[in-house]
Amino acid sequence: MLDIAEELNRWVEQGREFAVATVVAVGGSAPRQPGAALAVDSAGTAIGSVSGGCVEGAVYELCQQALETGSTVLERFGYSDEDAFAVGLTCGGVIDILVTPLRADAPSREVYVAALAAAARGVSAAVARITDGPDELLGRALLVRADGSYEGTLGGHPELDRTAVGNASAMLDAGRTGTVEIGEDGSLCGRPLTLLVESSVPPPRMIVFGAIDFASALVRVGKLLGYQVTVCDARPVFATAVRFPEADEIVIDWPHRYLKSTEVDSRTVLCVLTHDAKFDVPLLELALTLPVAYVGAMGSRRTHLDRNARLREVGVTELELARLRSPIGLDLGARTPEETALSIAAEIVAHRRGGTGVPLTGAHTPIHHNGSQGPVGRIGSVA
Repeated sequence: MLDIAEELNRWVEQGREFAVATVVAVGGSAPRQPGAALAVDSAGTAIGSVSGGCVEGAVYELCQQALETGSTVLERFGYSDEDAFAVGLTCGGVIDILVTPLRADAPSREVYVAALAAAARGVSAAVARITDGPDELLGRALLVRADGSYEGTLGGHPELDRTAVGNASAMLDAGRTGTVEIGEDGSLCGRPLTLLVESSVPPPRMIVFGAIDFASALVRVGKLLGYQVTVCDARPVFATAVRFPEADEIVIDWPHRYLKSTEVDSRTVLCVLTHDAKFDVPLLELALTLPVAYVGAMGSRRTHLDRNARLREVGVTELELARLRSPIGLDLGARTPEETALSIAAEIVAHRRGGTGVPLTGAHTPIHHNGSQGPVGRIGSVA
């Protein structure tokens, strides 16, 4: 739901009533992950998506029915062996969809409204709601903020709210979206309730070091993937807004000095394109000690070997060197800056998702991996 928060927040401000269908569980080869949503307002306007298009029509009708009845509905869609054209996922997967009407009389409307407003403003927040349990509790939600405060209730035992807040806070800290099972009384045993925790956090950072043509192409691809992109170079003649119009930030500073002063986290990716030892070595010496998601460095294999030798000389350990993706990118046979940027982005996605990078044709690996999610957090299940 939070993936379409900006538009839904506008609907709220306009006084519209609407229903939201959210993917709350998946199995097999499903096209969308938990948190993906489709919303329909009382006038029949629809935004978002919960599949590759195969069940959108049926989900649209469920949203309209939910708006009429005011009832929250949990529906499962899967592949039909008898009729491949029946309403279902012809890719062979299964998805559970929770349809929640956000009418004026909805039990947790204020919580959902607050969550949409926070996500639309780019404020870190998580919404936890019951997606499997007693019918009267389906869709009940609470909102958890980064400071640990919360509002709303799941409608059960007070310990249930405390347990939900604890789990949601942990997932928000990690920027994760996923499910958790807890007992109705808040314990981890007994009759379980399933909660979907959706985290909305500011976009992850991509810091590109080296204001070269390859960096310009990488900035464009980084923005396409949802990163907040910074370009850093010590040379003011090259690090300009004219050369990098799509960058969110351009920093003129020595790369290692800037990296030492800026904030990074476990979702940050660092792409070192400086290709110059006086920049690379002090920068990578620091970068490889930081808890970031990805560190890649451009250069030929000869440059890579020379750079590794220099890094060892300044005290970089073998364990730290093992984190370095160098030469940067996947082997796509890339030649142009755009092709090289694509190979770098492909490696970042494969690294994040747990992909192999091999062609899917003839392979027997899963198409959809249960790896971490990108800009909006990690998708997974917590038992």
